[in-house]
Amino acid sequence: MKLSSTRLFPLLLMLTLALLSFWLERLVRVESQPQAQRRHDPDYAIERFTLVDYSREGMPASTLSAAKMLHFPDDDSTEMLAPRAVQTKPGEPRLSLSADRGTLSQDGSEMFLYDNVLMLRDGLAGEPPSRLRTSFLHLISARSLVRSDREVQITEQGRSLVARGMEYDNQTGQLTLYAQVRGTFDLKLK
Repeated sequence: MKLSSTRLFPLLLMLTLALLSFWLERLVRVESQPQAQRRHDPDYAIERFTLVDYSREGMPASTLSAAKMLHFPDDDSTEMLAPRAVQTKPGEPRLSLSADRGTLSQDGSEMFLYDNVLMLRDGLAGEPPSRLRTSFLHLISARSLVRSDREVQITEQGRSLVARGMEYDNQTGQLTLYAQVRGTFDLKLK
C-alpha cells in the first residue's frame, strides 16, 4: 500500500490538532489556579488594632495590639509589626510582652515574637517584678507558657541571669533555664 500525500495530510492534521489540544489543556490548567495559592500577598491589613479577650467573669484576660497586622490567605498566616500582648489572668502575675515584629498561629492561640523582645512580669505576694530580654519568644496563651531557644537575659531586683534557652510557666511560676546559665546575685550580709 502506497501512502500518498492526500492520505497522509489528514493524519498529520489530526496529530497536530491532538498535540495542540493537549498543549492548550495544560496551559489552561496552570492558569486556572487561584493567584492566592501562587503568591504570598496579604488579603487584608489592619493599622493600630487592639484585640481584648475577656474571662467568664467579664474581666480582660488578655490584650493584643500592634501597629500593623497583615493576613496572608495562601498559608493563613498573620504577621504583626510592633506587637504588644498583656496577659492578666486571675491568680497569675501580669505578663506584658512586646517586640519589633511577630506572627500568630492559624487559630491565634500561639504567638511568636522576634527582635528586641521584652517580657515584664509583675511581682506577686512580695516577689519583685522581673524583666526578660531576648531575640525570640514563643507564647502559648492558654497554658500561660513562654519559651525561647535563644539567649535570654533575666533581671530582677538584686539579681540577673543569662542563659541559652528557657521555659517559663506563669501559672506555676516555674522557670527552667537550659544551657550556658550564668548569674549575678547581690548578697547583703548582716
